[in-house]
Amino acid sequence: MKQVSIRDVRSVLSHLDDVLAAEGELVITRHGIPIARLLPVGRAASMPSHADFRKTMPRLRTGSEVAVRADRDGR
Repeated sequence: MKQVSIRDVRSVLSHLDDVLAAEGELVITRHGIPIARLLPVGRAASMPSHADFRKTMPRLRTGSEVAVRADRDGR
């Protein structure tokens, strides 16, 4: 991770892809305070699938429709 001032970013804008490939991540600062972070698109973390998440959860003994019906009837 490299920290770069916003003024320096303007000067390297024409070859920003090369800088990102070399550094992997850039933090853009203004007056020493981080204001943005640039990451290459290829390194984005993928989200796990919803189906895989559901497989890790234990099965309920009664269906959710029973709990919903009981809640509605109790009102």
